Amino acid sequence: MSVNQTPPRFLTTPEAARFLSLSGRTLEKHRTYGTGPTYRKVGGRVIYAVEDLQAWADRGLRSSTSDPGHDIVHPAKPQRDSEDV
Repeated sequence: MSVNQTPPRFLTTPEAARFLSLSGRTLEKHRTYGTGPTYRKVGGRVIYAVEDLQAWADRGLRSSTSDPGHDIVHPAKPQRDSEDV
């Protein structure tokens, strides 16, 4: 890491949920269903890098209601496999 680089900032689940304006339970559900942001387990604790939270939230970025976007942020529920459709 260079002298000018800021080290990555990590947040706990409650802190990450506040950062995303979600409830902690919703973030836990996203983790369970694999629809949420990337996380790390360190010593049995779940932590999120701020840059990963921002990247996940940016997947839902749109410029208007008619903008289909390039990606999607799924709801916190089990996702159907494309083979099931």
